[in-house]
Amino acid sequence: MAADEQSETRLPDVPRLASLLPPGGEISPAELIEALGLWERPDTPPSRPRVLLNMVSTVDGRATLGGRSGTISGPADRALFHALRAAVDAVLVGAGTVRMERYGRLIHDESVRRLRGDRGLPEEPLACIVSGRLALGEDVPLLQTPGARVVLVTASAASLPATEASVDYVRSTDPQLDLPAALGELASRFGVTSVLCEGGPHLAFQLLGAGLLDELFLSLSPLLAGGEPSGGEALRILAGGELEEPVRLKLLGALSAESALFLRYGVSAR
Repeated sequence: MAADEQSETRLPDVPRLASLLPPGGEISPAELIEALGLWERPDTPPSRPRVLLNMVSTVDGRATLGGRSGTISGPADRALFHALRAAVDAVLVGAGTVRMERYGRLIHDESVRRLRGDRGLPEEPLACIVSGRLALGEDVPLLQTPGARVVLVTASAASLPATEASVDYVRSTDPQLDLPAALGELASRFGVTSVLCEGGPHLAFQLLGAGLLDELFLSLSPLLAGGEPSGGEALRILAGGELEEPVRLKLLGALSAESALFLRYGVSAR
């Protein structure tokens, strides 16, 4: 086989994370998710799903650069991002993030899709998009993906035009979004027991303020970006106001790779 053919077919290296807490050796993102039990499903569906928040930030607190979080991520962070997606029932994300990051199919890797099937899960997580006014846009790649399963969490009575994706609605009976009720409906109606929230910062703030977050996975990218948090696109991982009282976190694990830190926190009950 020619050298150029080998370069085309060679599999990418799997990032290894050094375990700092608890102290240990190296582990891959997939092995980490396995060890945390994220593949396990309760025998009895809970009243609301377990909610995990996964965010990335520069060392000085920026959650986006140029309006996007992908510009902050490194290879290990992206591998952890995909490993978390692989193990959950649903991915929850705000409409603004879906538009900005151009969300498409949630799981591209066929081997991961088969693994989910072998474990009794649908091939892809349920894509849950939060849009109070249903201001989403029809050009989002996810909506044009045949077979994609999408739930729109909204306070609007409107519906999107027909799309290639299969679209359901979880609607609030109040003018404002009722996130606790929406998560309860995801559990009772769709059998969702675990939810991965991928932001953006405004949705993360709403979930935290409502006492709906159970764990935070925070990737600290070894970057300094500057900018004021209130200045347009210079967002932190939480945006939209100030909590009445700071929420206390408990450090459950810490890993590192290529000068980046990966922190897992338990979120105290509100």
